[in-house]
Amino acid sequence: MRASTVWRARWTGVVARCVPDTLFGRLALLLGVAMLSSHVLALTLLFEMRPDVRPGLPPHAAPGPGGGPPPVGLILDVGVRLGMLLLAAWVAARWLSDPVRQLAGAARELGHNIHRPPLPETGSRECREATQVFNQMQQHICAQLEQRDQFVAAVSHDLRTPLTRLALRAESLGDEVERQRFAKDIAEMDAMIRATLDYLRGAAEAEPWVPLDMGSLVSSLAHDQQDCGHDVSVEATALQGFPPVRTQASALRRCLNNLLDNAVRYGGGAKVQLELADKTLRVLVRDRGPGIPEGELTKVLQPFYRVESSRNRHTGGVGLGLAAAHDIARQHGGSLLLRNLPHGGLEAELALPVI
Repeated sequence: MRASTVWRARWTGVVARCVPDTLFGRLALLLGVAMLSSHVLALTLLFEMRPDVRPGLPPHAAPGPGGGPPPVGLILDVGVRLGMLLLAAWVAARWLSDPVRQLAGAARELGHNIHRPPLPETGSRECREATQVFNQMQQHICAQLEQRDQFVAAVSHDLRTPLTRLALRAESLGDEVERQRFAKDIAEMDAMIRATLDYLRGAAEAEPWVPLDMGSLVSSLAHDQQDCGHDVSVEATALQGFPPVRTQASALRRCLNNLLDNAVRYGGGAKVQLELADKTLRVLVRDRGPGIPEGELTKVLQPFYRVESSRNRHTGGVGLGLAAAHDIARQHGGSLLLRNLPHGGLEAELALPVI
């Protein structure tokens, strides 16, 4: 058994050394082998099917128009050669395109999982070089994300330390009104810092992908909002009968929570509905607010962008809630769309592919 394995490895090594290393060389080799094989096979079949020469007649007197091959033999010759070339073209296309197809699939998966295993460097020289560059790019991105996490952690500590000192000093103020004002400003600053750092940290989280029941998640988030005294409701038929969604649970929870918070803050409440169509699960979050100007429906999905009318101390946020929800939706292979309702209010549609 061991001897056969060694022999097989040696034979594989010999064959690998005989195969050209470049894409051009492999394609030329395949075409050459196809041409030679088609000629040999066509001539062999042609001579086997050629009529026997009559005794006593010279070879040039054999039956057939003009002494040439019969029409059936000519058609067979052309058909065999053409078939061999088509077969060689198909084999060459599959053989040479497999590494490129694997590289394309890895590039698509990289958007969902930056920490995926590196690609094996196989195939022609050009494919190996492209794969090597791709793996180096992945390592470089992972290193940058790790540095960003370290930077965000350092900034979080540096910003919260003086903020904690301000909170302690505000507690020692004798004026109750001033103490409440300082406490409110400090809480607002802390919320802005937390939202900004969570957004910067969100894209680098290495969270596992798991199947998730969207009905249960929506119901849980709605109950949390109701416990806080917010007017959030879910249609009774929107919680059962839906297939699971492949998600990063914490990220998707943050996405939906941002949509509910946005509806409660600007619309006074939210009504949630789930719909399934064409293997896509849609979560519709509707509010009763003033809506958003049509020209800004896509702009509010950008980081740190806020509608001008929301820039006040009571409703104005940092401008990251919808942007973070939009990024999470794209990471899950879905989308987030905003539209104004005909009778007033805003509808946020989160579309996700089901398993």
